[in-house]
Amino acid sequence: MMYAIEEINASPALLPNITLGYSIYDSCDIIPRGIEGVLWMVSGTDEVVLNYRCYAQAPLAAVIGDSASSVSIPMTNILGIYNYPQISYFSSAMSLANRHNFPTFFRTIPNDMIQSLGLAQLVKHFGWSWVGVLADEDDYGQGLSTIFKQEAQKLGICIEFLEKVPILYSESHTHRIVEVIKTSTAKVVVVFSWETYLYPIMMEIDKQNINEKIWIASEAWSTSSALSKNQVFTMLTGSVGFAIHRGEIPGFKKYLLGLHPLKSPNDIYLRIFWEEAFKCRWKNQDILPETENSTLSCTGKEELGKLENTFLDVSNLRMTYNTYNAVYAVAYALQNLYNCQPDKGPFVGGSCAYIKNFEPWQILHYMKNVHFRTWAGEEIYFDENGDPPALYDIVNWKPTTSGDIQYIKVGSYNSSAPPGKELVPLSVCSESCLPGWRKATRQGQPICCFDCIPCSEGEISSHKDSTECLPCPDDQWPNERRDICPLGIVLAVLSIVISVVPKSILGLFLWYRHTPIVKANNRQLSYVLLCALTLCPLCSLIFIGKPSSASCILRQTMFAIIFALSVSCVLAKTIMVIIAFKASKPGSNLHRWVGSRLPNTIACLGTLIQAGICALWLGYAPPFPQNNMNSQVGKIILECNEGSSLAFWCMMGYMGILAIVSFVIAFLARKLPNSFNEAKFITFSMLVFVIVWLSFIPSYLSTRGKYTVAVEIFAILSSSAGLLGCIFFPKCYVILLKPERNTRDFLMGKGSSTNKKK
Repeated sequence: MMYAIEEINASPALLPNITLGYSIYDSCDIIPRGIEGVLWMVSGTDEVVLNYRCYAQAPLAAVIGDSASSVSIPMTNILGIYNYPQISYFSSAMSLANRHNFPTFFRTIPNDMIQSLGLAQLVKHFGWSWVGVLADEDDYGQGLSTIFKQEAQKLGICIEFLEKVPILYSESHTHRIVEVIKTSTAKVVVVFSWETYLYPIMMEIDKQNINEKIWIASEAWSTSSALSKNQVFTMLTGSVGFAIHRGEIPGFKKYLLGLHPLKSPNDIYLRIFWEEAFKCRWKNQDILPETENSTLSCTGKEELGKLENTFLDVSNLRMTYNTYNAVYAVAYALQNLYNCQPDKGPFVGGSCAYIKNFEPWQILHYMKNVHFRTWAGEEIYFDENGDPPALYDIVNWKPTTSGDIQYIKVGSYNSSAPPGKELVPLSVCSESCLPGWRKATRQGQPICCFDCIPCSEGEISSHKDSTECLPCPDDQWPNERRDICPLGIVLAVLSIVISVVPKSILGLFLWYRHTPIVKANNRQLSYVLLCALTLCPLCSLIFIGKPSSASCILRQTMFAIIFALSVSCVLAKTIMVIIAFKASKPGSNLHRWVGSRLPNTIACLGTLIQAGICALWLGYAPPFPQNNMNSQVGKIILECNEGSSLAFWCMMGYMGILAIVSFVIAFLARKLPNSFNEAKFITFSMLVFVIVWLSFIPSYLSTRGKYTVAVEIFAILSSSAGLLGCIFFPKCYVILLKPERNTRDFLMGKGSSTNKKK
């Protein structure tokens, strides 16, 4: 309320140049104190003087409250005598809609009668025709259950039992109710009860292991933390019910974080809250900026942002949102009063009320006709009974990984909608489950459409309305809809296709093994490189599928060693290009290094170093499969833990060093005067290789689950294809399409001059 008033006072559009004030009185939810507070507000003084308002500085516009209907009723009886408007944010009793008895009462919470009608339609929506009912033994429970019973009978729904929930705990009564539920043939139980009275019944139901019932909740307990956060009440999983509409208040959390007793020294509520929240006491009950070294003294330096309680939780504003709208309803009524034009007013002779001195019945007129939209576009107005448009959230209780139950919004109920259109389920709660979802079950039976839940990682739904999910093959992953499995199979097919290409090139080289272009620069090394490039894509297959101890150990080590062999072969070929050119010059003593010994040594040494790193890794902290429950809320990801991040990045770093050295040497040798300069192609291949793996690092660190694996597989396939294409495709082009260039003279740069002479 205070935030809404401050927001209105700061608004240049609403009540400009008018400042709203307020008084707060704590009724403690007790009828006598509620009456006392009303008389105090009406009189304007601590000493109640009937029929007089002694505070003349500003007129009383309205009273916001109370929460309990039992307190609001005597309050509005008094306020009605003086024609003061009263707007409640939580009093939902049906009797308060009687305009004859309560002519000045308004509320921003729907009438309970609407809830009863809506819950009956919800039951009908699911096709349930045989239900039981539990209702509190008070006006709330009995009033709602009576309306529900009447509406249910109109809709063809039969009620097997209607039991009263005792207000005062009775063990015998509780056991009798639970026995009725246990022996009942009705699978659906509609409950109109407060959590306080329902709690002992649920405890007994859990004790007797009654799990086959579907629970329909009224707004009194549909968002109950006492029930949903209790791991005992797992039988409530799948419950569906109406909840007070949740809204958002922009800027409210920032406002809460800015509250401080030093800023508002006269705010007794804030001072008391501060002491309770931080478990401290203000010295001599006075607010001091500094206190002695005592852990029990409040210093004023405590930080609200570090609190972990519901005070700062603005994600579930229901009654709070109603209070916010109630204050704005009064403000818009005052705005309409303020905008009245003389001779066009609603009172005698077209007169208007004066904003600084109006009568209660005058503001009451504007309250009856107020109509505005919130910042979110929701309409706020009051019908002839003082009731607002009835809007409820439909919530469904789902299990969490912690064992608790969370309620999530799965639809809404709007009484202002056309007949038959009041229930608005979300897309996930259509008559059939969406692809990739299955109906939740209890003892093998589907609960209801609202219990469609997503298939697990690596599973797909067998068809719509299915109660089971089918696991994908080990080498496949489901798509987002989880009704087909393309990701794994696409990666696997790509791996196999890319591995076939170097095999084909190897066969081509063996067929043309006596030609100059194949013999150039150590054909044996080319054969080894082609074999390595055949294995590179295939090693990515180890990454696909359910992680196991063997696959976790093999996938990174196989990848590391095979790629080290590939890059070492490229490095050896690059060095041999330079040595061959230098050795051809007169007087060079590099002839002794020409041959197969040096490149073979380089390739073997480069591979053995990587193998040593992997051996140390496996000996010190080998990778292993683990259940990752922290990366994504509500999901358990079975993945490979690398064991040692240091070892993993050492392995990647060594491979990067090999690639960079090869790139630098090839780059320096790219302009050697050969017609077919292999160093130029090696430069391009290493450039592609380095770019791919530099891009891999941020992508790998920013993804989770199967997408981390997909990123690494993509990097493996891309770098393999880059090496293959840049180094060997030009040679294949010459062998197959330009055989006239496959001569020693052309490769040595002599063919071009001969052609010119011809």
